[in-house]
Amino acid sequence: MLVLIGLPIFYLELYIGQYTALGPIKAFSSIGPFFSGVGYCTLVVISIISIYFMIIIAWTSFYTFVSIGGQLGWGSCDNVYNTDFCYSGSYDKECRMNNTGESSDLTYYLRKCMSIDEICRMTGFESYDGKYCWNGNETVPWYTNVTRRLASEEYYNERVLGRGDSTWENWGTIQWHIVGCLFFSWFVAFLCVIKGVQSAGKVVYFTALFPYVMLTALLIRGVTLEGAAEGIMFYLSPNWSTLLEARVWGDAASQIFYSFGVACGSLVTLASYNKFNNNCHFDAVFVSCTNFLTSIYAGFAIFSVLGFQAQMMGVSVDDVAEQGPGLAFVAYPEAILQMPIPQLWSILFFFMLFILGLGSQFAGIEAINTAIVDQWPQLRKRYWMVTAATCFTFFILGLPMCFSGGVYLFTLLDWNTASWAILLIGIAETTAVSWSYGINRAMRDLASMDMKLNKVLRFYWKAAWTFTVPVASFGILVFVFSAWSPPSYEDYLFPLFADLLGWAVGFSTLILFPVGVCWALYKGYRGKELFTPTPVWQPAVKSLEPLNSGSNIVDDPERAGHENIAYM
Repeated sequence: MLVLIGLPIFYLELYIGQYTALGPIKAFSSIGPFFSGVGYCTLVVISIISIYFMIIIAWTSFYTFVSIGGQLGWGSCDNVYNTDFCYSGSYDKECRMNNTGESSDLTYYLRKCMSIDEICRMTGFESYDGKYCWNGNETVPWYTNVTRRLASEEYYNERVLGRGDSTWENWGTIQWHIVGCLFFSWFVAFLCVIKGVQSAGKVVYFTALFPYVMLTALLIRGVTLEGAAEGIMFYLSPNWSTLLEARVWGDAASQIFYSFGVACGSLVTLASYNKFNNNCHFDAVFVSCTNFLTSIYAGFAIFSVLGFQAQMMGVSVDDVAEQGPGLAFVAYPEAILQMPIPQLWSILFFFMLFILGLGSQFAGIEAINTAIVDQWPQLRKRYWMVTAATCFTFFILGLPMCFSGGVYLFTLLDWNTASWAILLIGIAETTAVSWSYGINRAMRDLASMDMKLNKVLRFYWKAAWTFTVPVASFGILVFVFSAWSPPSYEDYLFPLFADLLGWAVGFSTLILFPVGVCWALYKGYRGKELFTPTPVWQPAVKSLEPLNSGSNIVDDPERAGHENIAYM
């Protein structure tokens, strides 16, 4: 996904923003009236993502506060919300050690220590070697036949989310601790971007670099733990059969769009503040490689700890490896409990997640604010008020996800936003440049920005923008739809109404594209004119010549947008 889609769209958006010094709305409407709605589509996507993604950051801030308080409640099965199926690695450890300190085949189940033999007989199997069950044909792990829930899972669902018996039809009660953490997260984000790119650019030095320090500390601690080698080997051993699962490809595409911020308008916005001759080709390649290597690096830190957890609990790494929120809020917190000084590692881990999540929000907030002040330039002198209004509005819109059943809405938005719909936006962006505007003209634009590409690179980018991205994106889209499954959360299946609402959310990110086409037709554009650049599409240096000569007036009133800030 990185090679086929991520890097090409990343570079494409940097080129569009830097060349025109325009935000996504004006940039795509000026490259061809037919694509007037693409910029609006990207802003709808980034708006929805910003709203529900901040909920994750609120969860991480809650865990951070709890960790600082020193009471890691997710390791206990003695809370009122815990069930009889609750267990934890610490309980298992106590069961496996007898009075002489020697290991025994005991585990914690149904609130007491039980032997593996007894558990096998309870589930209708025979015991085999005191460690496995025998089904008559082969040995099977004993824990696959029983229901057990990690204390950290019950803590996450019941204490943090307050899920209880809530369903889509029964939304439950509001969880005030999540409301407070959500408000705190948005307030911190507001302070970081209060002056736009001027303040956010300084904060990013911390949010982008400090997590590496904490990640390194977690890695050093992880690889020194017993069982870390098994976790790392599991991490490095591929399971090629998963490539036949459509959901895996959809998740990979979603991850790329998340981590790169492509097809969301944020890259076009940030690149529009670049100097005209900035080498955004180097930026695209460097960021892509750094992103990839960071993912690999983080994997070692995570799976070394999961290997330790698996050994402590007497299960395989596959059984403790979770995906999505389950990894960050269930599996890893449980593993932290088994480490010496768990409070310290818990603070480092969750504070790292908070910083990483918060840093990813800056570009989205800036993209939305830029679109607003580009549309109403009179608000530019009150930019902090625009930022405050954006953050407060998104805070209010996120409140439904602070209820007991809020996780269902969160799942629904995540399932239908940054997945299939965003692939179509990426196709529209590359089509606008390569087929409407013209791939050769785009290459000349890059040359005018002092990016001299050799023949090999020119061929690569031409092929990527013209064929690879559209074809690969459409292929992934078909693959995902061919094995589409309705949204679900754990064992809860969403009702038909919720499923239809999810589809409506997905289509809401695309509906402004045909609206933009209709608007262009209403404005009188016909035939070839629909795919011809408007006068607003021009190199930024040409439009900013009056600024360079000492004037504060742009030569084209349609371009009197945020680019004034970038070059004044």
